[in-house]
Amino acid sequence: MTLTRLVLWRHGETDYNATGRLQGHFDSHLTDVGLAQARRAVPVLVGFAPSIVVSSDLTRAVDTAGVYAEEAGVRVRLDKRLRETHLGEWQGLTQAQVEAGWPGALRTWRNDPRWAPPGGEARVEVATRGAEVVAELDTEVDGTALLCAHGGLISAVTGRLLGLPLEAWPLLGGITNCHWTVLSRRGDGDARWRLTAYNAGLGG
Repeated sequence: MTLTRLVLWRHGETDYNATGRLQGHFDSHLTDVGLAQARRAVPVLVGFAPSIVVSSDLTRAVDTAGVYAEEAGVRVRLDKRLRETHLGEWQGLTQAQVEAGWPGALRTWRNDPRWAPPGGEARVEVATRGAEVVAELDTEVDGTALLCAHGGLISAVTGRLLGLPLEAWPLLGGITNCHWTVLSRRGDGDARWRLTAYNAGLGG
């Protein structure tokens, strides 16, 4: 069994996204806009013909993946290792509140994947748990896997699977709600992942 393509899909807009608050492991919910984003994305994602769909167990990802499952008639596997970065004491706060309480810390966090928010986890830790999921799927799935997850996890896993040096990870931009990143292999025995698309998606 060998994965030849990996589609990493971020959940739709949530109530926290709409109000500018950091979510982390907080269990926020999709807005009507987020549900509409998922419905628009499904026809494109169906075209990737995934052999398996795996989702973070946080509600915003489960409900996004559920829109795909309903349209495509497939089951979704849940895996808590696909959760967003745990943001510790920052969860539920706005960026302005974080900056007021921890001046300069947001910049440090964004530029150093080894640095963790107080009580939270670093992006290198997020990448490790996400890459574990991919490695396990690599032994059981042929073809394409669709993972419904979170922006921070997607960018961290992308950096890890591409073998980018840590100092280059911040060069990977954020992932828009309900956009996706695609990694693929050539299929000639070369196990290296290559970036096919990053933050691709539909408007709105």
